[in-house]
Amino acid sequence: MTRLQILILVFASLFTPRMNAGVPQDSTGFPGDNFSLEGALELFKNAKSPEDFEKKLNDPDNYVNNLDLNEDGKVDYVRVEDYMDDKAHALVLQVALNENETQDVAVIEIEKTGEKEAIVQIVGDSTVYGTAKIVEPTEVVETQGDGSGPDGTLHIERIVINVWLWPSVRFVYAPVYRPWRSPWRWAVYPVWWRPWRPHPWHVFYPRVRVYHVHYRVAPRHRVVHAHRVYTPRRRTSVTVTKRTTVIKTRKRNNPIAGKKTTTKIGVKKQNGKVVVGKQKTTTRSARVNGKKVTRTNTTTKKVSVNNRGKVTKTKKKTKSTSVTRRNKNGGKTTVKKTTTKKVTKTRRRHR
Repeated sequence: MTRLQILILVFASLFTPRMNAGVPQDSTGFPGDNFSLEGALELFKNAKSPEDFEKKLNDPDNYVNNLDLNEDGKVDYVRVEDYMDDKAHALVLQVALNENETQDVAVIEIEKTGEKEAIVQIVGDSTVYGTAKIVEPTEVVETQGDGSGPDGTLHIERIVINVWLWPSVRFVYAPVYRPWRSPWRWAVYPVWWRPWRPHPWHVFYPRVRVYHVHYRVAPRHRVVHAHRVYTPRRRTSVTVTKRTTVIKTRKRNNPIAGKKTTTKIGVKKQNGKVVVGKQKTTTRSARVNGKKVTRTNTTTKKVSVNNRGKVTKTKKKTKSTSVTRRNKNGGKTTVKKTTTKKVTKTRRRHR
């Protein structure tokens, strides 16, 4: 194997994007960060019935529910209520915060559109997510355009799928089905359920990202009848509403001034070695309590291969935070803090 081939393989293994790599640096701050709508649809798809679906939602091993709406340090139990009207179903997912308050988290809306056809969407409540968030299942379809062979055009698009074959959908449309109403309420829970401590967002998010593959955020309501069935039954909590109102106000008063990401990739010879380097710099600016805060994260990766086949990988991370505020004299004072971490690994090339 030539030195150039080794270089290409090392470069590809180091810098090829991975589907689940990269967690956003900031959550939205809303409670909905801790409940995966995509994951809820995936559990509903594999459930045998609404009752089975409710049990799966509250299973900690599924990593879908991480809500703590009443902030008691324990994950909330999510119950399911089905409201049916003709060919439409609205399965409401809700949490009892206390004896008097209940907050809807989301609603799964289903409509039968043909003898063996049905569509579904899940709508995250605007109080929990900051704004109504609609998610639907999709499939990727490839179609051949003009031409053929190497000159042909391949079109890739996502289409809304027919969910009639989902066991849970077939179950709710069975002739003998009676709409499911969860028997559980505040302080009255099934014997198998044991609440757990909520996971931090940076731990929870990577676990639920696997559910995003077959679902997407929808641009509009498609399940119109079911949504009308649900609307007059929507329930919200004063406690959660106040909390999300504070978050919205804070976002308006402390807007993010900007975000900029730059990436540089280079191949060069350095001291007789072939070096592959990649540098990514992300800068974020925001105004917090009247102070301008700028955070810059720079990651530098280098791979060098010398004439003897020795491969050296170097990864350097630099985090810099600067805070600018006005002093008593009307001038500006800037305080800057920088931390650097460097890791180097060396190995001999396998022959």
